[in-house]
Amino acid sequence: MSRPRPSGTTRIQREKRSAIFQAALDIFAENGLRGATLDQIAARAGLSKPNVIYYFEGKEAIYTELLESLLDVWVDPLRQLSADGEPIEEILAYTRRKLAMSRDMPRESRLFATEIIQNAPRVRAVLEGPLKSLVDEKAAVVAGWVREGRIAPVDPYHLFFSLWAMTQHYADFDLQVGTVLGPARDQTRYDDADAYLTSLVERLLRV
Repeated sequence: MSRPRPSGTTRIQREKRSAIFQAALDIFAENGLRGATLDQIAARAGLSKPNVIYYFEGKEAIYTELLESLLDVWVDPLRQLSADGEPIEEILAYTRRKLAMSRDMPRESRLFATEIIQNAPRVRAVLEGPLKSLVDEKAAVVAGWVREGRIAPVDPYHLFFSLWAMTQHYADFDLQVGTVLGPARDQTRYDDADAYLTSLVERLLRV
């Protein structure tokens, strides 16, 4: 677990904790929890190992706190999907928010993917509780749009799974995407992905 934070943490202490988190994101994204070491995190953060241990008891504490801080951010795009909006535009806006997260938070995406691949020992309770409840709620919204004839028939859950796969792929398989596209197209990958996914979703859902 992380060390208790004094109520009056200094600017330097906050900066060091931030440096540790940023370094840990790199190391965990590259090596996973098992392959990461405190020495690697300390070196990437430009700190000594004892300095890192002053703030966190071990790499597991850093990893857990990173995941906990990430989860709320990760589900926020889905929270914003509104039952009061125009269905296809709401789903497209959600898709773009997820794609933007892959562009802006690739390390966080890979960290979350690694945790899921490892059977989610640290976030299972969240997956089975708050996340499932939120997905159930938004799936009911999509199902309502289908019943009203506002979008074409679609399984709401598999729609979400498809959108997650298509957007998070750009972060989780960054090297593969960049290699296949090549240097020229890699520069426009997210604009091209946005255009492609917009066309795909519109054709899938248009009545």
